[in-house]
Amino acid sequence: MSSAGRRLRAACAALGLALLPLLASAAPPLDTPGGAQGALLPRDSRDAAIFRGGLVYSNYCVTCHGINADGNGRAARLYNPRPANLRMSDKNDAYFALIIRMGGEALGRSPFMPPWGAELTDEQTNDLAAYLRSINARPKE
Repeated sequence: MSSAGRRLRAACAALGLALLPLLASAAPPLDTPGGAQGALLPRDSRDAAIFRGGLVYSNYCVTCHGINADGNGRAARLYNPRPANLRMSDKNDAYFALIIRMGGEALGRSPFMPPWGAELTDEQTNDLAAYLRSINARPKE
């Protein structure tokens, strides 16, 4: 395995992303015979969106919502109400995108949830919603 592949696997493990089996089985090799670097996932795939969304989550959300997205991040104890448990959320992707963009107060939720609309691109917001959907532990109806 190339050093780039080892670095990617280490980064996934550090973020707690469970995409390693997916990447190992579905991705073309990192090093192709001509020495060119191959893509791990097709850019427009749902799996790529989930991966990118995990990176956005780790940069913007983990401090409050926690590494397990259960609302128990390092800063959670500072807030009343506490951050939402995103693993058990009953909200749909459109709601996720709306609260990410507009913040909690705009939707009648916690005023401590900041609006990220000016900070995150539409792609990042949609990727984050895809990631949150992927980690949701609620039973499917």
